[in-house]
Formats: sequence, C-alpha cells, structure tokens
Amino acid sequence: MLRSGENGCTDLKGGRQCAILDLDQGAVSQSDVSIAACDVKQEAAMVTNSDRLALRQDRIRQSPVMLRGGFRPFFLGAASWAVIVLLVWLGFLFRYVSPDLLANPIAWHRHEMVFGFAGAAMAGFALTAVPNWTGRLPIAGTPLAMLAAFWAAARILPFVGSWAANVGPFVDGAFYLALAAILGREIAQSRNRNIPVAAGIALFGFFAAIDGVAQAGLIGVTDLGWRGGYAVIIMMIGLIGGRIIPSFTHNWLAKHGLKGKLSAQTGRYDLILLALTGVALLAYLIAAESGAAGWLLMGAGLGHAIRLMGWQGWRAARDPLVAILHLGYFWLSLGVFLLGWSVLGGVPQVAALHALGAGAMATMILAVMSRATLGHTGRELRADGLTVASYILITIAAVARVLAGFSIGDPQFMLAVAGTGWIGAFGLFCIGYGPKLCAPRIDGRP
Repeated sequence: MLRSGENGCTDLKGGRQCAILDLDQGAVSQSDVSIAACDVKQEAAMVTNSDRLALRQDRIRQSPVMLRGGFRPFFLGAASWAVIVLLVWLGFLFRYVSPDLLANPIAWHRHEMVFGFAGAAMAGFALTAVPNWTGRLPIAGTPLAMLAAFWAAARILPFVGSWAANVGPFVDGAFYLALAAILGREIAQSRNRNIPVAAGIALFGFFAAIDGVAQAGLIGVTDLGWRGGYAVIIMMIGLIGGRIIPSFTHNWLAKHGLKGKLSAQTGRYDLILLALTGVALLAYLIAAESGAAGWLLMGAGLGHAIRLMGWQGWRAARDPLVAILHLGYFWLSLGVFLLGWSVLGGVPQVAALHALGAGAMATMILAVMSRATLGHTGRELRADGLTVASYILITIAAVARVLAGFSIGDPQFMLAVAGTGWIGAFGLFCIGYGPKLCAPRIDGRP
C-alpha cells in the first residue's frame, strides 16, 4: 500500500522510501536537522536540534542572497549558459559567428552541453540535496562563490586564446573534483547512503578533463570524455529520477484523493535495471561499436520504459510539474534504446544522442530546476504560464532536433526550430525564475 510519510518519504510496496531531494519543501526545516553528538573528550554539552537550526540559519543569513544555496548560482548559470551556448552554436551553423572564434566549434558545443550546462545543473542539485540528506550546514557564502567562479572560469577560458583553452580542461576537472570532495566529506561524516552521487560527480570531473585534453590534442582518445559524461548523466537520471518521480506522483495523487498502487521507488527490479544500464554504458565506453553494447543498451532502454509505466504518470498529467518529469524519463528510455540501435547500425547516432541530450537531459534539468526553485524559495508548487511555455518549447526543440538527426524534413529548418525552442525554453526560465533565484525566500526563512 501507498502512504504519505514525513520528510518527503512515502510508504510504497517494497518498503519505506524517501525522495533523494525534498523538492516540495524548503531548503531548511526542523526535520532536516540532525542532533550532533557531543565531543566526549571535552565533555561538551549535546547540541540540540534548535541550536543546530539556528546556527544553520545564521550562516545562510550572513551570505548574499545568491550565495545562500547552491541552487541559486548554478541553476541560473545553467539556464543562462544554455542560452549562450546555443546562440553561439547557431551562429556557427548559420554563419553569423566567425569560425575563428573557437578552434573546434563542434567539440566545444558538445563539451559545453554536457560539462558546462548539465554539469552546472548537477552541481546545483547536489549542493541543495546534501544538506537535506545529512542535516549538516549548507555550502554557502565564500566557498560557494569559489565553486561558482571555478565553473565560470572553465566556460570563459576557451574564448581567451589557445593557451587558455589548454588550461580550461584542468580547471573544469578541478571544479568537479573539488565539488565531489566537499559533498563526499559531508555525506561520509553523516554516514549517509548517498555517497554514490559524490562518486559520480568525481567521475564526471574525470571525463570532463579527458574531453578537454582531447580537444587540445594532447591525447588521441577523442570520444571517451564526452561519452563518459553522457554515461554519468544517464545513470544520475536513472538513480535520482527513480526516487523523485514516483514519490512526487504519489504525493499528487494522494493530495487529490486518487487511490492506487505505484511501483516501489527502489525495488529489486530497479536495482537490476540500474546495474544493467551501468554494464551497457560501460560496454559502450569500452567498445562503442560492439554488438553486445548495442543489445545491452536496447535492453536497458526497454527496461526504463517498463519502469516508467509502473509510475502511472498519465494519472497525474494535469500537473505540469509532475508530467514534465515523466516526459523527461520517457526521453531517457527512448534515447538509451536508440543509442543501442545506432550501435547496431539501425539509426543515426546523432538522433540517439540528441534524444538523450535535448530530450532526457534538458527536459529533466528544466523540470527539476523549476520545481526546486519554487520549493526552496518558499513558493507554491504551481506551474505558471511561463513555466508551461518553457516545457512546451523544450519538447518542441527535442522533437525537432531528433527529427533533424533522422534527416526528416529540411535539416536547416529543423535545426532552426530546435535552436529557437531551446533558447526560448531556457530564456523563459531565466525571465521567470531569475528574479526568484536572486531574491530572498518569500516566507522569511533563510
């Protein structure tokens, strides 16, 4: 049976599960804060929940608004960079930007979509989730500013000159490794079970550095970096999406008095599916043209489609904030299946990659950023007109880009539609959510 629990938890068939990030609640709540153990050697008094909460709130209040939570600079940075990258990329495609601006525009576009745009969203999510997981103080103020500066520097360096472009990969890798170290320390000290997320970010940083070094011509392995980045993102969507999507779907159904059973968030099937996906992606990284990799990926894609059906998203389709999560996961299942089919030579790989990139990656990022921003700025979880419009535009962009990959219709027209939809979707996020990210919480909490 399904029952709503506390702290974003849900009782599902197979056991009690908690969403990996309580997007429906504020960044700080009494239930988020765990009791700190006393220092036995010094015989200090035990810190109470309220003491810890007060310390946490004071630290946040002393920081500038944009540095009070990782979601603020990194969500706004991700959306802004998504717009900038596509404007520059369309400039190369339609020749209103000089080809001399960058040494390798295609490699730059690919790198920035994965490690610039998606990486920033991943950082914002993780920095927001860790305090909820652990009850420890959030990363705020100067440490957060330094992380954001690292990320921004890696984005700017390719435009400075060849020497700076060669330094950029190491800055990129250092950013993700520093982020992983900070998050890993917080998670480990609280003995939380989400250490794989920090490990995934560290691996993501390794692939970012590999991809950048390959762009600079320092190594001959040109595809491992970006393929590895894709693999990490796919696994993150599978892991995190598998926790938050059924939880939020159930919460919406319960709120509206709709009964029924949903699949458990992390049952045996889910664990087997995630393991299969990991093996399939590893095979793709090691031998991208092998038949085994192709069949494994296709099997994983079908497995994710079955998993999605178990969450019964059609029953909550009236809520755009829930429906868009299901749509993003649909793109994941389709993209993984198409990627496997492309390995077997059945479809163009460019179509599969954009089903994953413009489809799964962009849709899930937009969905999580909008929901998390509303919840963590003290606002009602309701999608306004701008939010719905951004969801529609990113869907149009994804469909058009995949169709262009299949050479359906006029390729130039489809690329223009896809680019315009992408810029419109993330531009609307900047317009609608930028002021929210730059302003204090409306409920007066830090």
